[in-house]
Amino acid sequence: MLLAIDCGNTNTVFAVYDGDDKRCEWRAASKSGRTADEMGVWLNQLMAMKHLEPEAITEAIIASVVPAAVYDLRLLCHQYFGAPPLVVGEPDVDLGLQVLIDRPEEVGADRLVNAVAAHRTYRGPLIVLDFGTATTFDVVDADGNYRGGVIAPGVNLSLEALHMAAAQLPRVAIGRPKTVIGKATVPAMRSGIYLGYVSMIEGLTRRIQDEFGAPMTVVATGGLASLFTEATDVIHHLDNDLTLRGLLEIHRRNAAHRMHP
Repeated sequence: MLLAIDCGNTNTVFAVYDGDDKRCEWRAASKSGRTADEMGVWLNQLMAMKHLEPEAITEAIIASVVPAAVYDLRLLCHQYFGAPPLVVGEPDVDLGLQVLIDRPEEVGADRLVNAVAAHRTYRGPLIVLDFGTATTFDVVDADGNYRGGVIAPGVNLSLEALHMAAAQLPRVAIGRPKTVIGKATVPAMRSGIYLGYVSMIEGLTRRIQDEFGAPMTVVATGGLASLFTEATDVIHHLDNDLTLRGLLEIHRRNAAHRMHP
């Protein structure tokens, strides 16, 4: 079985795949300083609850946007599962796409993994909209190559910044407002954040397509994707498993290369 690890700035997702079948998935906060032993004990307990033995894990793959976490994640795979992992972004890992931007080394691993999965599933050209710590718009051409994108502050990050910078504005939960015009502070904040983001999504997807010069399929993923997909018709597909499927595809591609060099 394959252990796929997607380490983001806010959360780390661990998933176990048996072929194409996702057997289990768990999510943990991406706390700095968490050791391989801490993660190993936690993960083994969760696997035991699903009647999975550590020996069942024979392969692993990691995508991380937190460089400091890679060492312990790699150690976790080695020590607790005996599975030396592929690490997305390392030179020997073939993604099956070209990164056609000025500084390819700066692209987050998660964005490239999403591009791989989106191209395989939906073809292209594509805009992959990921609601994470940052909200990213990634452009994938019809050949599956990564063409760049847009990075905006994430929804929760914007809410926190608004609360921290303005003494009289409280923390609020993100949610779809009943009206555009708020009759009190909290409804006004919810309207500004939620409908402001909807307007940003609609405006940026239109501008990206105008600049790209062709209609594009828009795929949304990430924790808050479903909340915004229901509010606009510019998003064509909601795909919460996109990153994990990309890891599965990259692992499959590289495993095939090892078998048939």
